[in-house]
Amino acid sequence: MKIESDSADADAPSSRWSVRGRRQADLCIVWFCILGAVLVGLTVLALANITITELADPLHLIEVAASSGVLGAILLTFSAGANAVLLLILFGTPLAYVLARAPPSRVKGVVESIVDLPLILPHTVAGLLVYLLFMRRGWLGAPLAEIGLAFEDAYPGTVVAMLFVASPFFVNTMREGFEKVPLHLENVARTLGAGTFTTFRTVTLPLSLRHLFSGAILAWGRAIGEFAAVVMIAYYPFIISTLIYYSFTTSGIRTSRSIAFVVIVVSLGVFYLLRRLTGYLGRYDDRV
Repeated sequence: MKIESDSADADAPSSRWSVRGRRQADLCIVWFCILGAVLVGLTVLALANITITELADPLHLIEVAASSGVLGAILLTFSAGANAVLLLILFGTPLAYVLARAPPSRVKGVVESIVDLPLILPHTVAGLLVYLLFMRRGWLGAPLAEIGLAFEDAYPGTVVAMLFVASPFFVNTMREGFEKVPLHLENVARTLGAGTFTTFRTVTLPLSLRHLFSGAILAWGRAIGEFAAVVMIAYYPFIISTLIYYSFTTSGIRTSRSIAFVVIVVSLGVFYLLRRLTGYLGRYDDRV
């Protein structure tokens, strides 16, 4: 009994420290939640403001939401963003893999800086760069115009502007995903006779699916939210951001606010479904 008592006495301080540690950890989490709630609260406050205002006049909201111009602009925006993401998957995935596997060097640093450049450029500068390159007399715009592919005030111009501003989000996310795939798994596949592309297709890419989906969603979200870069080369046809700007300058805040509310509701629903889908796809494949 004495031994048990001594053991209990010996464990008592550690138990007290354990309880105190949990209390400190809990207090830390509470403060983190409070600080984080400030950011969430700003968004919730802004959403509550526009929601209460719009729901006070439901007839006008329904009229705006059902108009063909708004529905067409939403579909055009989402489809242009999706096409930009498809191009990013086609061209950005190989680039991300090379950057992930290449050893540190000056060339790699320069390429990574070029990839990140759209992140730090003002959106008007990004739009100007795209316009100068793809305008009718541009280096790429002129030869492509000869085969019937125009970019000024045309759908391809919207896609290429979205592609330019969204590219860092996809490439950097995919690069991080490839870097987390252990090299020894690729080496095992190669020792079994698989070539580089077969190893990439059967080992590396499946283990990076979660990052592929996350990068695609981030890039798509960035693409459909772009205004300045798009308006520099393709003011028409209206995507949702240019339509809101046009409505604000011609019809005032009431209509533009209703269009914005419709876009918020649609975007919130779409991104919620995509995030839920991302939570399941690649859930186990990327755990190595």
